[in-house]
Amino acid sequence: MSDNTCDILISGGGIAGLTAAAMFGTAGFDVICVDPTPPITERDQQGADMRSTAMLQPARHVLKTAGLWDRLLPHASPLQIMRIVDAGGEIAEPRVTRDFDAADVSDLPFGWNFPNWFLRREILARLDQLPNVGFRPGTSTTSLFTREREARVGLSDGSKIRTRLVIAADGRGSPMRQAAGIEVHTKRYGQKALAFAVTHPIPHENVSTEIHRTGGPFTLVPLPDHDGLPSSAIVWMDDGPLSQSRMTMDVAEFEAEMSARSCHLFGPLTLASQRTVWPIISQQAARLSGERLALIAEAAHVVPPIGAQGLNMSLADTATLLSLAQERPDEIGDRRMLDAYHKARYSDISLRVQGIDILNRASQVSTPMLRDARAAGLNALYSMAPVRKTLMQMGLGVK
Repeated sequence: MSDNTCDILISGGGIAGLTAAAMFGTAGFDVICVDPTPPITERDQQGADMRSTAMLQPARHVLKTAGLWDRLLPHASPLQIMRIVDAGGEIAEPRVTRDFDAADVSDLPFGWNFPNWFLRREILARLDQLPNVGFRPGTSTTSLFTREREARVGLSDGSKIRTRLVIAADGRGSPMRQAAGIEVHTKRYGQKALAFAVTHPIPHENVSTEIHRTGGPFTLVPLPDHDGLPSSAIVWMDDGPLSQSRMTMDVAEFEAEMSARSCHLFGPLTLASQRTVWPIISQQAARLSGERLALIAEAAHVVPPIGAQGLNMSLADTATLLSLAQERPDEIGDRRMLDAYHKARYSDISLRVQGIDILNRASQVSTPMLRDARAAGLNALYSMAPVRKTLMQMGLGVK
């Protein structure tokens, strides 16, 4: 690999883009990955991504392929039970609680949870071991010119890269997708999500808990102990102005409000990190490929953070691309490969985007009648064992 040629140019150095670089690099392809923002890899560093990612069962194989699984596993928080709580009554207390246990469908947990800042740190360490992968933080893609046999990508440092395949992992506003003229369909919910970490006196026991009231779910996902106390990552979805106001709320007031929103299931919650806020949208690209270009991750699809689907869909994108590239490595990035990629992934992505849209809209309902209907629906789904099993398998990405 030279400084201006490679097999694959990855635009975007988030978790999805970095993982793709590790996967293709481990497979022997020459890779350059660029991102305009240097990654933050320390928990308490300003701007750290305080979200966490639940890697579902299929992700384990993907991470092994990338040479990442063995270095991640010692720091994993297993997710054995997914608990859904409906607290949509007049006061914040559980009305319906249902546990979905991975043991009903598998010998393994549903997945394993990791803080996002930690994933970035470990993936970068893996890339340092791969001489055929170059990561260029502080550099963005600025132009895309394609022909049948190659693509030429302009970078913000003034250089140009010649490559056989461009992978756009550059987010919901993807510059590479825009340069290729691929349209997107976007839905907005008027929501934002707060992401932060907490400690609490009652152990989580490897249970991921999703509590529904009006505005959106309040989700606690297990983390390793912090300062000797049980810890969880929280994603709190609500109306945008409410979420924004909580960003700057006094810590004591914020802790009281989030403890009440959690129905005190884990005792009083103590803020254990900075707070970050993220807009909630649903988005899907009209196509997953163009000439010499493949879209993955949020360049291809964005979903609300429900059911741990977002990054796991992204890993499925990359695994599909890699499999196709390995079938015909001399023809990587050609029209036949990219058409096959679109065909293999588009229907599954559409189904999951639509399903999560329905779940999110259900979580937002505010009228008593609709809240009661949501609780009744949860009861009905849980009581039908074959349906419950199918839903768990679909959530895992194995059906």
